[in-house]
Parts: sequence; C-alpha cells; structure tokens
Amino acid sequence: MAFIKHNGRTVCFRLLGDRIKPLLMLAHPLGMTQGVWDDMLPALLEKFRVLTWDLPGHGASAAWPDESDEITPEDLAQEAIALARVAESDRFHFVGTSIGGVIGQQLVSKHSERLLSATLTNTGAVIGTTDAWNARSANVLELGLSAMAVDIVPRWFGPDTCKKQPALVEGWGVIMGRGDDRSYALLCEMLGRVDFREQLGQHRVPLRLIGGSDDVATPRDTLRALADVSGAAEPVILEQIGHVPSVECPDTFSRILLDALT
Repeated sequence: MAFIKHNGRTVCFRLLGDRIKPLLMLAHPLGMTQGVWDDMLPALLEKFRVLTWDLPGHGASAAWPDESDEITPEDLAQEAIALARVAESDRFHFVGTSIGGVIGQQLVSKHSERLLSATLTNTGAVIGTTDAWNARSANVLELGLSAMAVDIVPRWFGPDTCKKQPALVEGWGVIMGRGDDRSYALLCEMLGRVDFREQLGQHRVPLRLIGGSDDVATPRDTLRALADVSGAAEPVILEQIGHVPSVECPDTFSRILLDALT
C-alpha cells in the first residue's frame, strides 16, 4: 500500500504492475475497500498497470474532514485524477462498481478526455431514492456501521453466494463495521442527490455496463436505464451474481474485461 495527501486528506492506494502498460483504475463499492479487486489482480496485471484505492473513511483512507458537510461526485473524480497523476498517466481505463460507477459517470460526463474507456458495474444514473439514502445516513449516524452491517452486507451478494460462502459475507461485515460512520453517511447523502440522466448524452468514451441478475440494489432495469441515457450497449447481466461481481465471480469478470479492453 501507499499513501498520498489530497486536499489535506490521506488517501490509501496501490499501484501495481509494469509502468509501460496502460493504466487501469478500479473503484470499489460503498462500504467495502480496494480489497474487492484482489482476486482479479493476477489476470489484470498481465495486460495492465493497475491502480486501486480506498474511498473516504473506507479501508486505510482518512475520514472526510469535519469542516466539510458534503461529498460530491466531482470530489471523488478529482481524487481519481490525482491518483492517475501519481501514476504519471494522462489517460486511463476506468472500472467502477456501485458508487465506483458513479465516479465513472462523473469522469465520463466531465472529464472524458482522461478516459480510454469506462466499464461501470452494478450502478445507475439514479440509484434508489433520496429518502431511502437520507434514512440510511441518519441510521448510520445513530446506530453505527457495525450494527448496520448485519443487514446491509448480505444484500451485496446473491443467494447462492450467501449460502455457499457464509464466512465471506461475515468477513465483509467486519470490514464494513470498521469504516468511518460520518464519511459513509455523507456518501449516502451524495447518492441520494446523484442524477446523471441529463449529463451522459454527449461523450465519446467507449462505455460498457455490467450487472448481476441477483442484484437488489441496482437491478438490471437500473442498468438498462443507464444504457438508454448514456448510449451504451445492452448491459451484460451475470447470472446468479449480486452487487459485487469482482468478489462473487472474479474469473468471469476478469475475462470480460480483458476481452473488452484488449
């Protein structure tokens, strides 16, 4: 792991692979960490230099500063661009899952010149409702992530994964519970405000969408609606997979990415 200071905050990242290869940046879902990509790294590093990082208050990245009461998609996009600068790459391939896909939409809409391609998974131009996200934010601040993880984490994975790998589900519950409550709450509020339906019509970024048949957070209709407003092709839907394909089917996900990007 390595660390940079960005806007006064410490951000934890990993930069792996041969510097002569194209850069591939990977953004993780809300409540998780850059560890979601670990099982994909051996395959991806054959073709790419890979950069992963922890979102604010997640993993080993510092919490969002107390003096700021809002996180925006542009804040997170600028963090990604700062990390690409560390890798000395003006342009990069981007893959983002869930809130990582929101970062990707911000990059596509406002910083398309930076992108060689974007692959967005388990996300949407609008995700859920404002009321639901604000309610989750309030609950996290009242109860804490450790208590909330018991109900939230099983929703990340398909029923087959929950049945066959209970330790995996419990382990990610531990990881989520160690996150910063306030940073998570602010990110929830951000997701409640996100609406990219009018922002993705004009871009030239090669854009791919991937979802899971068992994803209750961003079901296939949410991906199809994103395809409609962004000009992307019909989303690839992975059967018996929930919200985090990099964890549930890393080999399949890696093959899809390598076939598409190379």
